[in-house]
Amino acid sequence: MNLTLPIVTIAALLDSLNPCAISVLLLTIAFLISLRKNQRDILLIAGIYIMGIFLTYILIGLGVLSALTFFGIPRALSKFGALILIITGLISLFDNQIPGFPIHLGIPKFIKPRLAQQIKQATIPAMFILGILVGLFEFPCTGGPYLLILTLLHDKSAILTGTLYLIYYNLIFVSPLVVILLLGSRPELNSRVQSFRDHYGKKADLISSLLMIILGIIIFLL
Repeated sequence: MNLTLPIVTIAALLDSLNPCAISVLLLTIAFLISLRKNQRDILLIAGIYIMGIFLTYILIGLGVLSALTFFGIPRALSKFGALILIITGLISLFDNQIPGFPIHLGIPKFIKPRLAQQIKQATIPAMFILGILVGLFEFPCTGGPYLLILTLLHDKSAILTGTLYLIYYNLIFVSPLVVILLLGSRPELNSRVQSFRDHYGKKADLISSLLMIILGIIIFLL
């Protein structure tokens, strides 16, 4: 399987349908609206949260690629990445469809009080830390598509090309957060965005899970 722009784009879009990052963003926007912050302040403060996630994911990607190279991990890891993607998709699918399924992909419960504390501070440093925390704790749980791309980058790309792909991937990854912020920062639209997420969230998670499994199988077989 060659590393191509469509493959990177598809994986990033699948990863972007991330309930953790989206839910925290919606909570943040709703809290800022409750404080009667104007739209400009909401865009700035919540935008810092998105920037924190973006930079954290970039650094995670560079760290994983550096570790693979430093420890002399053999190439041809793409099948391993595809397997992780399939497993992630299956767990997400079972969690979505089977009540009481014991494995949940998401931010661990023990970190949620810390996230709530950062939201309540509603300052630029707090929002940046919030983005870092969400990025760090969601990657092990829902980072299957990202890990797939990282293994493909390790197998197929030079350093410069890999870095550019990482930046592109993460721009796609945060793009739904940017769209939600632009819409949700307007108080008259915030309730509609929340309602849309509540109504279509499970359907989006189901579609994302199935597409992860399909993409993983295709890459694994090729």
